[in-house]
Amino acid sequence: MTEPPKINRKTAGENFDCLVEIMRTLRSPNGCPWDREQTLLSLRAFILEEAYEVLDAIDQNNMEGLRDEIGDLVFETVFLAQLCAENNQFTITDSLASVIEKLIRRHPHVFGDSNERSSRITSEDVKNRWEEIKANERIA
Repeated sequence: MTEPPKINRKTAGENFDCLVEIMRTLRSPNGCPWDREQTLLSLRAFILEEAYEVLDAIDQNNMEGLRDEIGDLVFETVFLAQLCAENNQFTITDSLASVIEKLIRRHPHVFGDSNERSSRITSEDVKNRWEEIKANERIA
């Protein structure tokens, strides 16, 4: 029997690392038979289900439920990334780096040079610039 990891609620990063390690354990030879049988295709319905449960918690203004459902949705994404890592496609670290780079790139009004920054920028300006940057990324 595998010793469960200690839950450390100090930082999001430490808890995220713990979740990633739990997923590795569940998929390991000594882990869970059901988890080991899952594929990207078999997990599709769970991703959708968890997304709907997040939306339902928002609609119900159920913050305790939302907290739990966000955790479930994060778990499903970690599960998908674990499958991809096992197939040497990419890791959860790669996915996180990708979204970080995208957020920085698509927020030049926050992270760009001083010419891009303006106190007069509106949310509509931000939305339009986001779509413009996204379109340019597709071309490149």
